[in-house]
Amino acid sequence: MVTSDASWADDGMLAVCPELTDTELNELFGASWPDHKPTSFAPMLARSLAWIAARRGNRLVGFVNVVGDGGVHAFVLDTTVHPDERGQGLGTRLVRAAADEARARGAQWLHVDYEPHLESFYGQCGFRPTAAGLMRL
Repeated sequence: MVTSDASWADDGMLAVCPELTDTELNELFGASWPDHKPTSFAPMLARSLAWIAARRGNRLVGFVNVVGDGGVHAFVLDTTVHPDERGQGLGTRLVRAAADEARARGAQWLHVDYEPHLESFYGQCGFRPTAAGLMRL
């Protein structure tokens, strides 16, 4: 499924589970996350429930991954928007599209972990804060 989204940008496109190369994902993550080290994304995508990608022309400018537990729970991971595209609503559109796709694939609960400075962003996406536990391994 590919959709145009005028609220983001007239020439921006969102796609569900498109083919993505390691090169373009590493370029996006490298621009967006200063500590990113190039990696192979194929093993991650092979275990994903779905992912949403955003392109402006041929350039990958946004990505979000959704993983599932095989039941009713799914998890948003790696919400990433290129710095040049931030502040235009793309991140919210990516997360909402991910929620729609997770629902379509049988999830009833969508979880996300985030740092305190992202609470407002995820609230705009429809999440509410909950108590949760986290262990660094």
